Amino acid sequence: MKAPKFNKVHNRFKLNGLHFNHSDLKEVAYSLIKEGVAFEKATGNFLIDWLNDKDYLLVNTSGSTGKPKTIKLQKQAMVNSALATGDFFGLQPGDKAMNCLPSHYIAGKMMLVRAMILGLEIDCVEPSSHPIFDYEKHYDFCAMIPLQLKHTIKYTYNIKTIIVGGSKVTQPIVQLIKGSDSRIFETYGMTETVTHVAVRQLESKVLKGETYFNALPNVTFKQDERHCLIVNATKLVNEPLVTNDVVDLKSESSFQLLGRFDHVINSGGVKLFPEQIEDKLQPVIDDRFIVAGQDDEDLGERLVLIIENPRDSAESISNRIKRVKGLTKFEVPKHIYAVDKFVETVNGKIQRQKTLDLVTR
Repeated sequence: MKAPKFNKVHNRFKLNGLHFNHSDLKEVAYSLIKEGVAFEKATGNFLIDWLNDKDYLLVNTSGSTGKPKTIKLQKQAMVNSALATGDFFGLQPGDKAMNCLPSHYIAGKMMLVRAMILGLEIDCVEPSSHPIFDYEKHYDFCAMIPLQLKHTIKYTYNIKTIIVGGSKVTQPIVQLIKGSDSRIFETYGMTETVTHVAVRQLESKVLKGETYFNALPNVTFKQDERHCLIVNATKLVNEPLVTNDVVDLKSESSFQLLGRFDHVINSGGVKLFPEQIEDKLQPVIDDRFIVAGQDDEDLGERLVLIIENPRDSAESISNRIKRVKGLTKFEVPKHIYAVDKFVETVNGKIQRQKTLDLVTR
């Protein structure tokens, strides 16, 4: 079946309970910009950009792997992404969606695009770390960041499918999800790929957990010589996209994410992936933390632990770490640093190198 064009609005689309066609939506957008609160103004601005005659959109990246930048995305690629999501999750016209993400970034924009293209009935609520929505209403689909899911998981029993991304789903949240009645999927993707290109099931009452991410329709994967993922998604990006994500490639449609190439620590010839070590340490450290590689004369790099505003002494934390099962001797931090506040991007992601520089300069 031929894909709809970006300038079409599905006749089943509803925004906050009301039907709107293409021309109606322009009036709604102007009204949101003029009279709405901050998040509604952002939604209005996006709708104005989406409904104009241009075939592209300028979108801000989050800055999680470098400086935030503005990139050009083809609107038809965004339509294709929405269709792939609808196909993968079995979304149907008239299904109900809830958007609690800001429209400044691609994830929030795409929730609205999915609704307009797939004919979803979408309710938009104020984005926050603890979004407030109708806990009694049934929703078929929702996207959240991990912090939102952590704070609202006891209220999500009426949400059939939740996708969670934007940052790592930590082990404490994974444990919370095991008691959920929802289907919850961790996503893999970035602004350049128009949000997620792969997802993996997280264990809940209704789903078995998966180790590997699985590709959405029309997406395949390869590796480069660094073992980093290459994304082939011709309906989303014109050229193969080379990432800095080191993976265990199971097939051209599935992979296990090991960590960032630019985060890898080479300590005495052993390659250490901070993300995997952090997973193992999370059960014994209550505060926010990261591990990083500090220059070392003998090892090249030594593994260090950096904790934000720790409540326990370094000695107490070190003793708990020594009892962690599955932690190899190479994965035990050689030193523990404390910092009052991590260096972060504008949307709250930790900037590892700048934080390391802060404690070691």
